[in-house]
Amino acid sequence: MSQRLPLVLLYVLLPFLLLLAVSAGVPWISPAFWQSTGYEQMILLHLRLPRVLLAFLAGGGLAVAGMVYQALFRNPLATPYTLGLASGASLGAAMVTLFGLGVGLAGGLSVAGAMGGALATMGLVLLVGRAAGGLTQHSLLLAGVALNFICGSLVMLAQYLADYTQTFRLLRWLMGSITAPGTVQLIFTALLVLGGSVVLLLHHRELDLLCTGEELAASRGVNLRRVRRVVLGTSALIVGAVVAVCGPIAFVGMMVPHILRLLLGPTHARLGAWVFPAGGLFLVACDTLARSLLAPAEMPVGILTALLGGPFFLFLLIRGRV
Repeated sequence: MSQRLPLVLLYVLLPFLLLLAVSAGVPWISPAFWQSTGYEQMILLHLRLPRVLLAFLAGGGLAVAGMVYQALFRNPLATPYTLGLASGASLGAAMVTLFGLGVGLAGGLSVAGAMGGALATMGLVLLVGRAAGGLTQHSLLLAGVALNFICGSLVMLAQYLADYTQTFRLLRWLMGSITAPGTVQLIFTALLVLGGSVVLLLHHRELDLLCTGEELAASRGVNLRRVRRVVLGTSALIVGAVVAVCGPIAFVGMMVPHILRLLLGPTHARLGAWVFPAGGLFLVACDTLARSLLAPAEMPVGILTALLGGPFFLFLLIRGRV
């Protein structure tokens, strides 16, 4: 029970921490919204609360996907974007925006374009990986790196061909930012992220065995091909949903599961209980800082996570953890 006490406290305190994030900002607004003015209630209920919930879902989904990728590739620095999913989603959104089919980069067909781009990229990674080496870790990584460069180049081409307004929207979206979503967007993200996370966490035994090596996992009855397809496909849905609504937000899926793995050990049943709320709270904290540091202006949260992730990566490199 003593080992579970911190986890129980985390889940008990979770609503209060989220409520604190809703209140934080410029101006500070008391969480007792029923005592607030009508203007303050509008800010709390229609702007900050949906934004905090979206940040929590996005951070949790990216952390779970990062945990899975680190186990699948046996690399503590693997991220949800290792196989080029962010570049594929960015390309899909860029194409929709370039041809004037989306209303901004946070809704409409742009979301569908980003989701389609992420799923198409994952499908191509699997096809190329199978042709190159039979869906091995090596072939999947090389296919992902190649497609990442191709999609990134096409995104730059889309920026070059776009007009000034489209380029500004696309560039701002590529920085990774969280804004108050609509009800449909929030429900859409919640269904895909929560549902996908449950599917991934149910494979904790397979992930434990994959960390020991593919040959040993196969000898213990793990169907490597099926597990890879389910894990990679589900991760693509999660990452595609997050990138579609928030843009590519880097390093969350690398830092959070890596730190938890160092603190809690490699058992994914235990990691899985921690990683979603920890990742969600981490991104909520980053977004709260991003909208408060330069108030009344806002910093894209992707810039802040990159500023944190870069030094973290260097620290691990110096300490010999990579």
